[in-house]
Amino acid sequence: MEIVEFGPLTPELRAELEGDEADPFDAAGEVLQFRPKDRHLALQGDDGRLIASTGFVVVEAEVAAARFEVVGIGGVIVNQAYRGRGYARQVVEAAVARAREFGPAFALLFCFESRAGLYRRLSFTDIPDEVLVKQPAGYARMDEHAMWRALRPGAVWPAGRVTLHSLPF
Repeated sequence: MEIVEFGPLTPELRAELEGDEADPFDAAGEVLQFRPKDRHLALQGDDGRLIASTGFVVVEAEVAAARFEVVGIGGVIVNQAYRGRGYARQVVEAAVARAREFGPAFALLFCFESRAGLYRRLSFTDIPDEVLVKQPAGYARMDEHAMWRALRPGAVWPAGRVTLHSLPF
């Protein structure tokens, strides 16, 4: 197995990862619109098929009137046949390592409560303040967990309401 990097997730690659699952992200009923990721890192099996993947984008956030870029990580998925083997950890850690090369001080992600424990074990920290995300009709409250991780030594997420000047990822 090896980690591979590529651009947007094509419908064919997405189908390879999702398999026959109807809702692998448990997103049925989600009302917010999410943006596609510009880049992806994936764990590729010896047969060339993708086993696990995550995407990432660089977007602008604002906290307490300070604007700065963050690396948004999202779309973490492990093919159902390979879950429980630590592959999500591998692709997220690979994405964080790659994100350090982009310049922003923070990685940011959104997740359901049922998955927050995984990200806490990967050194992500909950953002306790309100998070607003851009939507086609304006800004909306993000009800999923918002979590951050430092990409540079000593970086500490600032306190205050977060406004993401992008669709969430």
